[in-house]
Amino acid sequence: MSSPSENSPLLHLEVGESTQSAYSASLNSNDDPESISRKVVERNLLRKLDFRTAYLVLIYILNQMDRNNAAAARLRGFEEDLGMKGTQFNTLISSLYIGYVFMQTPSNLILSRIAKPSLYLSSCMSLWGLLTTLIGISTNYYQALSSRFLVGFLEATFYPGAVYLLSRWYKREELGYRTAFFTAGIGISNAFGSLLASGILATMEGCLGYAAWRWLFFIEGYLTVLVGICGMFILPDFPSGPARWLTPAEHALARKRMEEELEGHGTAEPASSGGFSDVLALMTDWRAWLVGTALSCCNASLSFNMFFPTLAATMGYSPTISLLLCTPPWIMSTIIAVAVARHSDATRERFGHMVFALLMLITGYVLAMSTMNITVRYISLFFMAQAQVSNVILLTWISNTFARSSSKRAIAIGFLNCIGTSGNTLAPYIWPSSWGPTYTKSYLICIMLASSCISLCWVFRRHLKRLNEAAGEEERELNLTKGYRYLL
Repeated sequence: MSSPSENSPLLHLEVGESTQSAYSASLNSNDDPESISRKVVERNLLRKLDFRTAYLVLIYILNQMDRNNAAAARLRGFEEDLGMKGTQFNTLISSLYIGYVFMQTPSNLILSRIAKPSLYLSSCMSLWGLLTTLIGISTNYYQALSSRFLVGFLEATFYPGAVYLLSRWYKREELGYRTAFFTAGIGISNAFGSLLASGILATMEGCLGYAAWRWLFFIEGYLTVLVGICGMFILPDFPSGPARWLTPAEHALARKRMEEELEGHGTAEPASSGGFSDVLALMTDWRAWLVGTALSCCNASLSFNMFFPTLAATMGYSPTISLLLCTPPWIMSTIIAVAVARHSDATRERFGHMVFALLMLITGYVLAMSTMNITVRYISLFFMAQAQVSNVILLTWISNTFARSSSKRAIAIGFLNCIGTSGNTLAPYIWPSSWGPTYTKSYLICIMLASSCISLCWVFRRHLKRLNEAAGEEERELNLTKGYRYLL
């Protein structure tokens, strides 16, 4: 009987007890000296690595601020000053994600072939920060549209690139929590960004002859450039290259840990060139389109994020108060995201945790569309914000599941993110201003999208479960020890 995954590009996951974090590994007196030595070195390695990769959180905070600053600027004359009409603002929001579609897969192809991801990602960040400032000097809609498209083109390098970079350092049972901690930047950004935007828009109107919304782009763009330059010296490169911030023993263990991730009873994956053949293999794999479509539905269902200040403004408060009201839901969202992702890692389960988050989203939408009561609508914003972790868990599941070799993993993350971003491209048109202030139709569409995501992921889970069962049957027939399994 042939292996159930012999022709499968998916990556098997090891069954058994989840490996204890090296941070909390206790040094038992019964452990042998070699085991104790590894625990100490691994604990030090992860501490240093977490310190370095924590900088990705700061980058992601600014990444999200640069994505969403147009929604805040809208509250203080952005549309009127640039003469936008009809759905032009929605097209402006969408243009950033069109840039994402074009660049994500090629960027990760490039990233898998270079030795200095720190320089590549940081340089792209500095450039998109510069382009963000150019939006602030735009005098018409088309200048802002062009600049925002280019911002998206460069921002596309970051998220799939950062997820891939993390997957080159951390083991599978460590990745979900780290990815969640990294993407906690979404909540922090929306919380801090709202406070920053409210301060700028309330105090800088007419400063040096510029409108307050222009200062929003100037200041956030400058901060992005500065953080990007610093990132060249802080972000880690791949463990296969030099790492002066690690001791020789830590560096050797970092490489060994990644080698251990590739070991197992399954059929070895053929060597990969990380080229067009790998892209073609993914494009002809129905599972990639299934999960990519689920990710697209998930992203589109979370599109409230692009218009969060607008939804807060439907409660009838001033622009400054509306922006301040955006902060508490996102602070709570950050805490929930890390807790849910950590539990997902501890239980080695993805689907149920993702469904839990999307059910909170649906609950928030149902509350918002049921009444215009201020208290209920504000509570609904809390439920919506907590759902952001669904995207994190789904992306972690993808990173865990597709492609064993690092080059194929880079392509898989970029390609599936590319499909997923198509949801963000179309999502702004779900929220036309003519449907406000109730946005009942928008909420209904997002509920259907979230439900579609759950259904598609259930099909994928069933497929992986069948592969696990087939692997178990083969092991029993051939009297093999228990080997790898997919995470469900």
